[in-house]
Amino acid sequence: MERTLHFELTEFNIRLGAVKAEMAKRGLDILLVSEPPNLNYLTGYDAYSFYTPQMAIVALDSEEPIFITRGMDTTSAKMTTYLSDDSIRGFPDNYVNSSEQSAYEYVARVVKEIGGEKATVGVEMGGYYYSARAHADLVKALPQATFVDADLLINWIRLVKSPAELALMRQAGQIGDLMLKRGIETAQPGVRECDVVAAIYHQQLSGTPDFGGSYDSSALHFCVGERALAPHSAWTDKPLPEKTIINFEVHGNRLRYQINVSRTICIGKPSAAYEKLAGIALEALEVGLESVRPGRACSEVFGAFHKILARHGIEKDQRIGYSIGIGYPPSVAERTVSIRKEEKTVLLPGMCFHLMTGLWLGDQAITVTQPFAVTERGYEPLTLTPRTLVVK
Repeated sequence: MERTLHFELTEFNIRLGAVKAEMAKRGLDILLVSEPPNLNYLTGYDAYSFYTPQMAIVALDSEEPIFITRGMDTTSAKMTTYLSDDSIRGFPDNYVNSSEQSAYEYVARVVKEIGGEKATVGVEMGGYYYSARAHADLVKALPQATFVDADLLINWIRLVKSPAELALMRQAGQIGDLMLKRGIETAQPGVRECDVVAAIYHQQLSGTPDFGGSYDSSALHFCVGERALAPHSAWTDKPLPEKTIINFEVHGNRLRYQINVSRTICIGKPSAAYEKLAGIALEALEVGLESVRPGRACSEVFGAFHKILARHGIEKDQRIGYSIGIGYPPSVAERTVSIRKEEKTVLLPGMCFHLMTGLWLGDQAITVTQPFAVTERGYEPLTLTPRTLVVK
């Protein structure tokens, strides 16, 4: 069976080594990994199977993780990971959606098999895919083990991207640029919102002439008219009016690496007040980007951005950015670093962010944003679409 790996084996070894080093610092014997982005990062695994239980078992004294998934999905594991067949385990299908048996009992048996019956076990307590039932079943099946919250252990290691990862982020950005272009071209009075979104999704999956795209980790946001005052609205089947505001966010995804980027389209001539707001937002965005430097705290970037808003009497108490990378539903954000007032995390080359500087002010809203990578001297934009208000 042919294996498809998007990174060299040495890169996976470096990742695993970093995870084990952090486990040792925390006194963990075993780490149970449940989050799809972390499973992908550690092993390369990629299949739409995370709606059933699946986990990687990382043990300090084991050469490679043991990956556990539904039996029928072990084929995907053999195709997309570097793991040996002995390290890929599939639980029987009678565990799926059963009220009598738990797949986590199967996980516990494997933990016991490798000598972890009395181990200190780290679990991703805050993860989207680690349920209360999962934890209860594991604790019940491993009564002599000590469970420790190791949420975000891998997420923080993922924060700084390797050169190979940055290459995929750039390709995701190219897809994002084409998605923006398609949306801007298609949005015309009389065209249904759903048809504009369908055109954008077609571009997302088609990618570029050189490489294709994939499904994203979040539904496309398409906020029209009054719904433009809300940041995360979906589309309708209504035709676009002769005069309206469209705030939309697209997600370019290349081999699970994803960028988010937003633009505002003004159909019809905007009011003077709205043009003024757009000018303020765009100036703040540019100042925020220019403040990006390795060694600076995220709070300093927020401060530079907010200083422009404050000059015009505008307050923004939400974060203006978050770290991005591997994207699986329900969120691309890595759940680690945010660019906000109190964030003291220092920027390092290789970190990637969505500078999400949207303004929702109650009666007006604009979303012109920029994904970027931190470089040795500043920032590298991951999309090249001009940062302007689009007027049609």
